[in-house]
Amino acid sequence: MGQQHRVLAIVATDRTFERVSWRGREVWSGKCIHCNTRLQIELDGTPISRATIEHIFPRNHGGTDDIENLALACARCNGGKGSRHDHKPLTDPKLLEMVERLRERRQKRWREPT
Repeated sequence: MGQQHRVLAIVATDRTFERVSWRGREVWSGKCIHCNTRLQIELDGTPISRATIEHIFPRNHGGTDDIENLALACARCNGGKGSRHDHKPLTDPKLLEMVERLRERRQKRWREPT
């Protein structure tokens, strides 16, 4: 699955995203999984803002590209999580706490794709 397709799959399953008019064009607008900053995505799945794909359970610990493990995050938050938590061992309580918090947020924001 290509990145744009993956982004659109995340948008389709995240209830914070809705189709809006932004700067004279239709886009998807939603929120960063971490800080709730507004993120804009082109209708073809190209990020307009500094939106990045967040792996809730880090890939370097076996996290997958399954849609339930993915969310959209601003680059600042995603980079911060990566540098502070993703490299820690799986037994690290702060890493586990972060993963659980993000899973809960993703679950609360979940919507079935139409």
